[in-house]
Amino acid sequence: MNAATLTFARSSARSRQLLLDPVLITAVLGLLLFGLVMVTSASITIASSSAGDSFLFLKKQLLGVALGTLAAAAMCCIPTALWQRLALPLLLASFAMLVIVLIPGVGHQVNGSRRWLPLGLINFQPSELARVLLLMYLASYIVRRQSELRNSAMGFAKPLAVLGCASVLLLAEPDMGAATVMTVTGIGMLFLAGVKLRHLLAMIGIAAVAVAVLVVASPYRLARMMNFWDPWKDAFGSGFQLTQSLIAIGRGEWIGVGLGASVQKLFYLPEAHTDFVFAVLAEELGLIGVVGMLALVGVVVLRALRISRMAADAALPYQAFVAVSFGIWLALQTVVNVGVNMGLLPTKGLALPLLSYGPSCIVVTLGWLGLVLRVHHEASLSGRTAVSRVSATAKERDV
Repeated sequence: MNAATLTFARSSARSRQLLLDPVLITAVLGLLLFGLVMVTSASITIASSSAGDSFLFLKKQLLGVALGTLAAAAMCCIPTALWQRLALPLLLASFAMLVIVLIPGVGHQVNGSRRWLPLGLINFQPSELARVLLLMYLASYIVRRQSELRNSAMGFAKPLAVLGCASVLLLAEPDMGAATVMTVTGIGMLFLAGVKLRHLLAMIGIAAVAVAVLVVASPYRLARMMNFWDPWKDAFGSGFQLTQSLIAIGRGEWIGVGLGASVQKLFYLPEAHTDFVFAVLAEELGLIGVVGMLALVGVVVLRALRISRMAADAALPYQAFVAVSFGIWLALQTVVNVGVNMGLLPTKGLALPLLSYGPSCIVVTLGWLGLVLRVHHEASLSGRTAVSRVSATAKERDV
């Protein structure tokens, strides 16, 4: 047995231990702690009045975190090559979930939207998982058809058609926010894959026209757009939610009014523990709390992008696109949620990742993070193995 074989054997023995990213894990734990505290504070009054249990939403969120942690652990242990081989079945599963939720009597309807499947203790939102599976398929497509994607308009049109079909199903729920974030994330992946700029600009133009048509054709979307332009025009009607969010953020000032001391969460601000938990956080913890939370999000995004770079350097292109898809999605959805809370973007039903109440969102997000951590493990192991082989070869030459 030569030196190279011995070195490779030692490397294989070490591979039994997962090589995780401690900075990413620490930042995620910090966001989860932020979220649990703010969900409890924002929901305690409404939970007490509606269910007689002040900590009802906290308990459900903790259940989501526990299930999400198990999902993350499972994803850490499954080789990413398996998901790459199952790309087409995953795509079909994502479309199946988006269709099933639209079936009357199967999908659970809340506030006019049919987005959930009742699963006992929690209502599961299939679009959360479908988005991840679809982006995993897109990563596989990019790797398999990279030459066609870069040189042919048809190669670019095929993944756009997949994104478009998924967006149509999301709009049928309706969930324009999720459709927009998913589509933009997919376009970001295609841009990084090297599509021609003229194809990308043409698609962006078509998408802008399509969005404008959707807004004008739908009375409730048009009303949301008008509220975004001037919520104070009807502050006690259609603009009520946004004005209450702005009041909450303004009251927070530098250091906030104190944890648990929010006034706007007391039946003034609708959906305070879900889509508008950021406003409660800003009111109670002030600018300092907001900066701290956004800094943690920034760390998670940057670590995901760094892991993507590691995978690309280790000649693992599929894994690189999987990791970068998470980073793009997290950054984009955070920007949209914060923008909506601050009146910078039209109101959308999008949660603040890892902070807003929503057990299904927490489970899927943590499972996706487990996949990113698996990519880190495989990229780190590939790099170490390569270095070990080079060192062993150099030693053999010296002998």
